[in-house]
Amino acid sequence: RVLAALRDAGLRALLFTFPAGEWNKTRETWTDLTDAMLAARLGRDGAVVALGGGVTGDLAGFVAATYLRGIPYVQAPTTLLAMIDASIGGKTGVDVPAGKNLVGAFHQPRHVVADIETLATLPRPHIAAGMAEAVKHAVIADAAYLEALLADAAPILARDLDALERVVTRSVAIKEEVVAADPLEGGRRQVLNFGHTIGHAIEARSGYDLLHGEAVAIGMAAEALLAEASGVAESGLAAGVRRALELFGLPVTIPEDLAAEDLLEAMRGDKKSREATVRFALPSRIGAMHQRADGVWTVDVDEDTILQVLASSR
Repeated sequence: RVLAALRDAGLRALLFTFPAGEWNKTRETWTDLTDAMLAARLGRDGAVVALGGGVTGDLAGFVAATYLRGIPYVQAPTTLLAMIDASIGGKTGVDVPAGKNLVGAFHQPRHVVADIETLATLPRPHIAAGMAEAVKHAVIADAAYLEALLADAAPILARDLDALERVVTRSVAIKEEVVAADPLEGGRRQVLNFGHTIGHAIEARSGYDLLHGEAVAIGMAAEALLAEASGVAESGLAAGVRRALELFGLPVTIPEDLAAEDLLEAMRGDKKSREATVRFALPSRIGAMHQRADGVWTVDVDEDTILQVLASSR
């Protein structure tokens, strides 16, 4: 239908498809796509439409960011996670052996078009994975939103479109407000990484066996414990985060086969790390993120504390 609409508008449209999955978000796939576009002689008057989930959006956005030094692109997300998070904010990139999204660019889409009806056939595990990011948005910015999510859990998981539209509307508003204030992640935008430092390490070390939202859920549960252990969060935060994640059927414990030392090594390559120190974006309470007196939104955590929390998160 997308191709037909473009052609009806008098535009030349080319279709490129690739297998979905984080394992395919690589420099090799980027090469294949850009080579195909060059072979088709797509010029700077062209554009890319990313139709699919978060992997599609990240990869297609990176192709658009780098092809002929940058051409426009449109995000057309078809999963809940992509609608409320991955398609918003202009982060594009690919995964490399050293870690997730370590090669990429900031390249804002011209438009984001989210059709809620595409979620009606989304498998339940993918609905739950998307809700990990919705819970994240609530934890970092809006305690009332978290209570609304908990109250709406049953219709959300049943794919009720009105309930899902409420999720998309509020989560997009939260992320848009944060991104608009800090487009290039030089400061406040780092709060959106809550759960992702540990979550990305879990993804990389597990060979991307988990859905992104599932890994982030585990990461949030562990990082909430880390916030309490580091003294930046009030007691009870971790229990509240865990309760919300479990209500949506999300995992909250680190798989037994992932060694704490291996996860820590993966975290040392995180984009927030400075001088080999692992940094985390941590909440101080539900609805608010910790900010240091000097204005920095991340917390340096010593490795012994990280290892202790990882061990207790199994």
